[in-house]
Amino acid sequence: MPPPQLTDEQRKAALAKAAEVRRRRADVKNRLKIGSMTLDEMLQEADEDPMVAKIKVLAVLESLPGIGKVNARRTLERLGIAESRRVSGLGHQQRKALLEVFS
Repeated sequence: MPPPQLTDEQRKAALAKAAEVRRRRADVKNRLKIGSMTLDEMLQEADEDPMVAKIKVLAVLESLPGIGKVNARRTLERLGIAESRRVSGLGHQQRKALLEVFS
């Protein structure tokens, strides 16, 4: 099935919305990286903001200071969290386990 045909106005609106989502997620990851936001604060923000909730957990962990790609993947594997899991898909126990490891 082909994608729906959008008018120029609809296409521009969709592109603007996508750019805003990317900017918002990049801002959250940057704040994590520089240490102005903690993992706990990010999880609380994700509860309120669906744009933040759709960030992949792997990307969040890789943004934490001192946590590289390998360490983030190993931690997710050890905790039984899929690499493709998004923040909104984390269960209560998974959130608790992440906070225990990275607090």
